[in-house]
Amino acid sequence: MEHFTVYSNEIERRIDPHFYRPEFVELIETFEKSKFQLKTFKEISEKITSGATPKAGGSDYTTKEEGIAFIRSGDINEDKTINFGDVLYIKQNIHNKLLKSSQLKKGDILIAIVGATIGQVSIYDYGKEANINQAIALVRLKQGISPEYVKAFLLSNLGQKELDRIKRPVARANINLDEIGDFKILLPPLEIQKHIVEIMQSAYSEKKQKEQDAEKLLNSINDYILDELGIKIPKLKDEMYFTVNSKEVENNRSDSYYFQPKFREIARALKNGKYEIKELKEFITKIHYGVSIKNVYVSEGIPLLRIMNLKPNKVDLTNVIKLPEIKRKEIGSGFVYEGNLLISRSGSVGIVAVVPKEADGFAFGSFMIKFCVNTEINKEYVSIWLNSQISQLLIKREKIGAIQGNITISTIENLKIPFPPLEIQNKIAKEVIKKMKMADKLNKEVEKILTEAKEKVENIVLGEK
Repeated sequence: MEHFTVYSNEIERRIDPHFYRPEFVELIETFEKSKFQLKTFKEISEKITSGATPKAGGSDYTTKEEGIAFIRSGDINEDKTINFGDVLYIKQNIHNKLLKSSQLKKGDILIAIVGATIGQVSIYDYGKEANINQAIALVRLKQGISPEYVKAFLLSNLGQKELDRIKRPVARANINLDEIGDFKILLPPLEIQKHIVEIMQSAYSEKKQKEQDAEKLLNSINDYILDELGIKIPKLKDEMYFTVNSKEVENNRSDSYYFQPKFREIARALKNGKYEIKELKEFITKIHYGVSIKNVYVSEGIPLLRIMNLKPNKVDLTNVIKLPEIKRKEIGSGFVYEGNLLISRSGSVGIVAVVPKEADGFAFGSFMIKFCVNTEINKEYVSIWLNSQISQLLIKREKIGAIQGNITISTIENLKIPFPPLEIQNKIAKEVIKKMKMADKLNKEVEKILTEAKEKVENIVLGEK
């Protein structure tokens, strides 16, 4: 519980308590003590606006070849990169008429103002025509102000804290355009803005290199596994048309994807590998679904692993929710223990990880399946194989359901796995874990680089350095 006093002469347009929390008031007071100018976006911008969203699946949308890129809040990021292969495209007349006021220009500041990505900031760094939806605010700056500096300020702890102040803490958090216009920013001289930009660009450059090194390490895992197992996979592709014998369809799936010729190629490659191929059920000692329970979360109680906590070969414990202790009996056998394996059965199907010591005794959700294996096989090796590129193709082949595919216990039991001697399994597991730890170390270094750069920016704009 939190309480504080706000005097009537301190009330601005907002009347919600969140806006007047002491930490936010202190932030603005700190800004006012800086030696640099304190301006609002209204004062330094030519334009502040947002877009609109045509009806989903409606006639306003078209193909990439014929349309204009339609940028949504989930499409923007700190790196200023937009995957134009994933964005939606609107018709030219919608871009020029209905959404004329939100057409993008290179150098525009983009701020996510609605929902889960609220507070994300980017710059539109492309020369091609594009537009935005209503979940993004466009801020077009006046001449003489660096967009890169403004982005750096917004992404610093100072900027993010102020964005947190002005967002409305309701079920679907949001910020309106008037509040964006009133956003306060410290504006040093242009040469200092440029210095700050150099600091951030150097950090981003180092970040990119380390991310590439981490990605290279992770990408090498698949080739390493196949080499160790003596499996040579030919180039795989989906065929537009092919023939299936009627006997193959009897008592089996009837969807065409299941019979893609590439799966025969994979089966042949596995058979020709160095080691015998077995079904997972030969090693499974216990298997069952997770718990389906009403979402009543508490601050202290039984930790619950959800599908978002499951990563390839890793259980992520950074965002674990808790259930009331009185639910323990209802959960029943829906607990995991160190050394168990978890696999996602719905949504992002087939993600596998070994439960670490830190998650011993946690409950696990219904979108996952827990299974245990005997001592004939290395559990880390099982996880590593099931997360490999080839195994993932085979798992996704078995998905049932058109909208949100899922897999069953029977599917998992019948999954194929090469079975080398235990010493080879141990070797593979050890090497892959080593590569993953190196990649994880690089990613942590990335976080440190950006954190330190943003701290430097904060010190400069507050006049402390």
